[in-house]
Amino acid sequence: MSRISLSRFLIEEQRQHGALPPDLRLLIETVARACKAIAHSVNKGALAGVLGDAGTGNVQGEAQKKLDVIANDILLEANEWGGNLGAMASEEMELPHSIPDHMPRGRYLLMFDPLDGSSNIDVNISVGTIFSVLEAPEGNAQPTEQDFLQPGSRQVAAGYAVYGPQNMLVLTFGQGVYGFTLDRELGSWVLTNPRMQVPETTKEFAINMSNLRHWEAPVRRYIDEMLAGSEGPLGKDYNMRWVASMVAEVHRILVRGGVFMYPKDARDPSKPGKLRLMYEGNPMAFIVEQAGGVATNGHQRILDIQPAGLHERVAVFLGSKEEVERVTSYHQG
Repeated sequence: MSRISLSRFLIEEQRQHGALPPDLRLLIETVARACKAIAHSVNKGALAGVLGDAGTGNVQGEAQKKLDVIANDILLEANEWGGNLGAMASEEMELPHSIPDHMPRGRYLLMFDPLDGSSNIDVNISVGTIFSVLEAPEGNAQPTEQDFLQPGSRQVAAGYAVYGPQNMLVLTFGQGVYGFTLDRELGSWVLTNPRMQVPETTKEFAINMSNLRHWEAPVRRYIDEMLAGSEGPLGKDYNMRWVASMVAEVHRILVRGGVFMYPKDARDPSKPGKLRLMYEGNPMAFIVEQAGGVATNGHQRILDIQPAGLHERVAVFLGSKEEVERVTSYHQG
């Protein structure tokens, strides 16, 4: 049986199901090529002199790694000239990036976290790229920040690349979730994980336990019950994982189930969470839901949240349906 490349897969989806407009297909292929270039830089590491701090900060005041800046530039440059985009927004930039005046513009808006988990770069642990695609409002030749502020339910595509022992691209455009592995010799993404599904039940959770003292009561209750194991109210023993890279955590959940949590905490009560709604919460919630999982902020479905700002933060509980619904019910009840 012949192997199915990303390009062939997208063309067949466009041709057979009519679910993928041609300009969206071209946009996804462009992002996928950019992710290949980022993977090359990540895999080179110290050999290319790309490890370490860049000596700059992003819009959130966080120190940037050299690869944060490189990955951001790769995505901007790859997507400027294709004619599919009206504008782009990045976790690393305060304001949207307009398509240059001499370039053709398209009807889509692209948002991305160019290198998620960048604190892991220097210690050779998996990192990744997350992206989200929205449609720009009709008749707006120059999209503004306000045009990006759409609920996640209006995403037309989302995906991530994880750069690890294998480089993988995971993609949804609202018709299921598909995983592609980068064939390094041929330089092409090959379909290896069709119709990825999150198991409804799990015995595995991911959370940064060092923050326990800062969490709200519903989260502490849920964690206490899991730690009580088979003798506790949940009646089963759980394992904990924590990679500190959302891409790696979500990928594990898509492959074998689990629940990932990054809750609100008391260190900064003015912020509803740590992760960014537009660049992390929404695209990952879209992917997890399309794979049969659930994603909430503890109180409501993440994809229903109306964003108020480009860099808005959100609490995140996502993964296997049974566990996410349980911790959400603790918040609600």
